[in-house]
Amino acid sequence: MLLHSQQITLKEDTQLDQQLQSIAAAHRGMVALYAHNLKTGETASIKPDEPVQTASVIKMGILLDAAEQVRAGKASFDEKLMLTKENQVEGSGVLGQLTAPLSLTLRDILHLMVVLSDNTATNVAIDRLGLAHIDATLVAAGLKQTALYKKVYVAATGPMPADQPKFGLGKTTAQEMASIMERFAECKLSLDGTPALPGDGPLCGAILHMMRQQQDRDDLARYLEALDTSEHGSAIANKTGALDRVRNDVALIATKNGPVVIAGFTWANEDQRWTGDNEAQKTLGKLAEAIVLRWSPGGLDAAGFPWENPLAAPKQ
Repeated sequence: MLLHSQQITLKEDTQLDQQLQSIAAAHRGMVALYAHNLKTGETASIKPDEPVQTASVIKMGILLDAAEQVRAGKASFDEKLMLTKENQVEGSGVLGQLTAPLSLTLRDILHLMVVLSDNTATNVAIDRLGLAHIDATLVAAGLKQTALYKKVYVAATGPMPADQPKFGLGKTTAQEMASIMERFAECKLSLDGTPALPGDGPLCGAILHMMRQQQDRDDLARYLEALDTSEHGSAIANKTGALDRVRNDVALIATKNGPVVIAGFTWANEDQRWTGDNEAQKTLGKLAEAIVLRWSPGGLDAAGFPWENPLAAPKQ
C-alpha cells in the first residue's frame, strides 16, 4: 500500500458528483461532503469548503493533537489521568455517570471520547493536552477553517472568535476534516514534512483502532456494513457528531478497490428526532453507499487495509 510515498493526482469524479448532488437535493436540510479514494486519487464533493458546525467530529482534531504529543514525548497513552466530579458533564458517554474520583489512562480517555463520543472524556483530554495546543496543531496541519473553540458544556474562558456563537463547539469544512482522517490513513503525522519516525506506524494504528471500535453506526456506515463489529473486525473507522439539527460523520472505509475517506456534514435539518431513522443519518448513509458502489462495486474489505500499522508493507 504505502500510500504516503505515492504522488497521486486528484481527479474529480463529475458523474459521481451529480449523483451525490441528487441525493443531497432530496434532503430537507443542508449538505456538505468530501470523498477521496486514496488509491486512485478520485474525489467527489458537495460544498467541500463550506464552514460547518463540527459537533463531536471536532474530536478528530483532539485525536490528531494527542498523536502529535505522544509522538513528541510530551504525552503517553499509558499515563494516568484523574476523573473528578468537577469535570463531569452531561450528554453522551458514561464517565459523567460514574463515581469520581476515578483514574484512567490517556488511552482510555481517548477511546471513550471516540467510541461513545464521551463528553466528560473529551474535557479531560482537553485539560491534559491544552486547548491552545490543540488549535496550534490544527494550524500546523494546514487547516485554515478548523478550530476547537471550547470544552463541551463548559463556558468559554477568555475571548472567543466572532463566529463562535454560530458554530458552537467547533468549526471545520468537509475537505479539511477529511484531511485529518487522511493523515491517520496514510500515517502522515509529521507536520513539517520531515520523515516518519519509527513509532509513527503503530501510533497511527492505535488511533485507527479507537475509531474502528466506533459504536455509532447509523450515518456513513449504515448501508455499508451489517456485521457485528464488536465481534468481527470492521472495515470502517469513523467519528460521528450530532446536534438537534446537525448530523455529521467522517470515515475511513477499507474497500476492495483501496481505502476511501468520506467526510459528510448536514445542518439546518428539518428532522430533529434523536432516533436511528433520522433523515440526515439516512442521507449520509445513501451518500456513502453511492460512493462505495461507484468506486468499489465489489464492496468492502476489512482485511485489505493495514489497520495496526498503515506504514507496513501491503499483504502479498
